[in-house]
Amino acid sequence: QVQLVESGGGLVQAGGSLRLSCAASGRTFSRFMMGWFRQAPGKEREFVAAISRRDDSTWYVDSVKGRFTISIDNARNTVYLQMNSLKPEDTAVYYCAASSLFYSTSADSYDNWGQGTQVTVSS
Repeated sequence: QVQLVESGGGLVQAGGSLRLSCAASGRTFSRFMMGWFRQAPGKEREFVAAISRRDDSTWYVDSVKGRFTISIDNARNTVYLQMNSLKPEDTAVYYCAASSLFYSTSADSYDNWGQGTQVTVSS
């Protein structure tokens, strides 16, 4: 069993910053990838960023490159998403997820999910 808990969401003005956190617990040894996904009202869930728990390799969707940074702590059980230069189109519920694969940007490949944290960016 793997449990994920997101935090750090909130309301911010366009151009501002937020840092999301994802605390993992349980049997995390077989979860090699940690990812962030988001879902806006009326839209499908989309991949945002992912990081390898083994070597810190990272991947990003093109729309957030240069603005968002994913990282993991030394204990390998807390993942962060630093979001800078936020835009109204970043408004969504952000979900943390874990996968047993070595690399994946597909939500279907992730085994465990948090409950989500709301990010709202005003104009």
